[in-house]
Amino acid sequence: MKVDAKAFKKAREERLLSITALAQLAGVSSKSIYRMESGGAIKLLTFRKLLLALGYTVADKDRFIIEE
Repeated sequence: MKVDAKAFKKAREERLLSITALAQLAGVSSKSIYRMESGGAIKLLTFRKLLLALGYTVADKDRFIIEE
């Protein structure tokens, strides 16, 4: 899955969360977030955990997903 890295990073920064803090909240690795914010792919389950940790619902996923 391809995520809009800029939109995701903006959402994280608006919540004043570092990559490390978000990783701890979501229960994922910091490396996964770095990779995604650099334009790399991410697993659906990891993305779901990050959405929820940022306070979004699964229904909000479309604001961050890039159609391929």
